[in-house]
Amino acid sequence: MIVITALLIVVVLTLAIYLFYHHQCRLREMAFLMGEAVRNGDFTFRMPRKRMFFGERALLKTLNDMENNIGRLTAQNEVESWEKLTRVLTHEINNATTPILSICQSYLASPSIKSSPYREGIEAIHDTTSSLNIFVDSYRKMTQIQKPDPVELNLLDFVSGVACMYPSVQWHIDISSAQTLFIDTNLLRQAFINIVKNAIEAGARNIGVRWNRQLCISNDGAPIAPENARNIFVPFFTTKSHGSGIGLPLSRQVLMMQGYDLSLAQMPQIGFHVTFIVSSTCGSC
Repeated sequence: MIVITALLIVVVLTLAIYLFYHHQCRLREMAFLMGEAVRNGDFTFRMPRKRMFFGERALLKTLNDMENNIGRLTAQNEVESWEKLTRVLTHEINNATTPILSICQSYLASPSIKSSPYREGIEAIHDTTSSLNIFVDSYRKMTQIQKPDPVELNLLDFVSGVACMYPSVQWHIDISSAQTLFIDTNLLRQAFINIVKNAIEAGARNIGVRWNRQLCISNDGAPIAPENARNIFVPFFTTKSHGSGIGLPLSRQVLMMQGYDLSLAQMPQIGFHVTFIVSSTCGSC
């Protein structure tokens, strides 16, 4: 009897040691994955808290909240830096092109120039300078966004309204009729339409929109290459021959002004190639 009891104790201890070791290995793997996510600038990674002790759950929640806050602050600093740079560049370029444009107009108004061989060259300089001014003015929207006027918005009605504007794609909407967001309707529409247009330009035929504590906007268009994924929110970055590179950065900026963030999901929703996430920047939400 004593031998059997001793064997049972040994078996139980062995099993307990094995489970403890397995649990520690799992924690180590999760810590490694989170470290890699942060190192690669992916702040959407979250460590699961299921099958954890209450103390570990509290610690993991704190780490997840910290990562969320780091991502929010990083994105906010990036937006502010690019906003300042854009403001300075547009100001300096306009200062340089305005006198050039004025001089060209004066020369072109002169009768002696109209019949001279210099006319075509001056016209080329004038037209190029005018185009540059128009180009610069188009980027002023990065620094001149209207002040948000948030309201209690019914999310299903909002998405359904945007879907009616794009009947060429198949929409898959999974949102409760009671779900609301406190947000500026016009600014959200601007960001939402930018995402939808990008999807359609990438060949999407299906767009999925669902709510699961955050707004997920998915499409089956061409996947975003890993080397481009980290730059899609950088102003003026584009892979399109005629792209402006301000659609997604502007969308993120108008959302961050209202306490939300726009990010690219590391893993798209099932059945889609790309998923964008609109989430609250409140870590406890």
